[in-house]
Amino acid sequence: MIDERLTRHLSSWVGVWPAPDRGLTVVGAESRTRPGWDGSIRPVRGVHTPDGTVLGVPPDRVAEIRRLGNSISEVGPRLAEALDLDGWRFNVGVFRWSNDPTIGIEPGRWVAPTAPGLPAWLRPFNGEVLIGCEDGAVTSGVGRKRHDDHGQELAVVTEEAFRGMGWAGLLVAQAARRVLAEGSIPTYLHGLSNEGSARTADRAGFPDRGWRVLSLFPP
Repeated sequence: MIDERLTRHLSSWVGVWPAPDRGLTVVGAESRTRPGWDGSIRPVRGVHTPDGTVLGVPPDRVAEIRRLGNSISEVGPRLAEALDLDGWRFNVGVFRWSNDPTIGIEPGRWVAPTAPGLPAWLRPFNGEVLIGCEDGAVTSGVGRKRHDDHGQELAVVTEEAFRGMGWAGLLVAQAARRVLAEGSIPTYLHGLSNEGSARTADRAGFPDRGWRVLSLFPP
């Protein structure tokens, strides 16, 4: 069963949800014309599932993109050129979500992204970040990309000296429980070949349902 929070999030993120049919649906999404969580504009965002594919693009480019083809395999590689985005590349990643994260200890603590001593990569996030510490050193951290009122994407990094100790999975699950308590759905995205990130997601209770995220990456 699809969580209602996920439906509301994806309706905003890609323009409509669920997918109207099993083929490719290209829709105009106002969210593709507005700055996102980090202030940047991402003109393409899509989600593919076994039941269908929705690709959200700027509303004034829908007809043009629909003419590219009837499947994401036809349309994806031609998106950048059609949108006059020189150097951008089409990417397919794994899209995971969870309404039942793993239950376990909560080793992390929440701090503002402006807190002293944080790794630089945690500072851009638009909300409190979750960090794990050992002997005063930050071992791992989770940032939340607050896309809208219904969906928060989790991003985790573990410092090299502390990898393989289980920090990432514990912190992602802890962060997911907070997101759910706030009334949103936690999502987790990673590359198709990123086995380490896939293991973290599995341990945290984010199963791979065969869903994929579609996007254009800037140069």
